[in-house]
Amino acid sequence: MEAPVEEAVILAGGLGTRLRSAVPDLPKCMAPVNGVPFLSYLIRYCKEQGIKKFVFALGYKSEEFHTFLENILLSSEYRVSIETEPLGTGGAVRLACGEIRGQNVIVVNGDTLFRISFPALSDFHRMHGAECTIALKPMKAFSRYGVVELDPNGVVNSFQEKRYYEDGLINGGVYALNVPAFLEKTFPEKFSFEKEYLEYYYTGGRIFGLTMDEYFIDIGIPEDYERASAELNRSFFPVRPE
Repeated sequence: MEAPVEEAVILAGGLGTRLRSAVPDLPKCMAPVNGVPFLSYLIRYCKEQGIKKFVFALGYKSEEFHTFLENILLSSEYRVSIETEPLGTGGAVRLACGEIRGQNVIVVNGDTLFRISFPALSDFHRMHGAECTIALKPMKAFSRYGVVELDPNGVVNSFQEKRYYEDGLINGGVYALNVPAFLEKTFPEKFSFEKEYLEYYYTGGRIFGLTMDEYFIDIGIPEDYERASAELNRSFFPVRPE
């Protein structure tokens, strides 16, 4: 049996333009929630799910992360991958994958907390020989997200644009990714992981989705950032190991 996936890439380089009215001077995932950066909750959850090594894909105001990371993680637990210019989500993942040692990695959006089982996602991913497996969240009455549709075997068969939906499966911003398969593809220097990787290559039949109906919050807009403050508390806060 394969060893569990213990490495994660956290995409933490976003500008957070939609959140700028609430948090004007920080990268989005460093926005304070009950006195601590949102990223704290995400790191804690990843560690609870068995992640032992992190690669933080940084860009906008990367200097804001250094002291924070030093205070909550051992130097042996993380590395940083810094974009000197914006590369898009795909370019950021590709750059960060250069720091990954294993064949598969968990990729997480730094402004989203989707409390799924990482072992269940990675087991499904490997069992199906997937190139990428998207954790999908069922939602009702929404217009902020596009919808992912699956065939009966869990293979992605379409991505639908953002509009109002009564119900559907959304991309929860957590992926299991086969690193060699991703890196062997040809991409432009700057590209979107969602548009120019997932939505372009899904027709090959090796991109899967796994529906996981767990707690989900995306702090990308002010109203959900406020909701995070009501729903997350300081007991869910990482303590730096001694």
